[in-house]
Amino acid sequence: MLKYKVIEINNVSEDTIEDALNEGTSEGWRFDGLHFAMRESSKRPSMAFVIFTREEAS
Repeated sequence: MLKYKVIEINNVSEDTIEDALNEGTSEGWRFDGLHFAMRESSKRPSMAFVIFTREEAS
């Protein structure tokens, strides 16, 4: 069975993204994607979601 884990980042920066990636992969999760939430009034993302997957026995 494929399991998902999502880490929400409220303060988007290079360091917080790196920390989230290191945290997830150190726990045995496989990086699946990174999605940004943008505000119309800013060019910088206001939030980011780091998505991981892992196969687990049912």
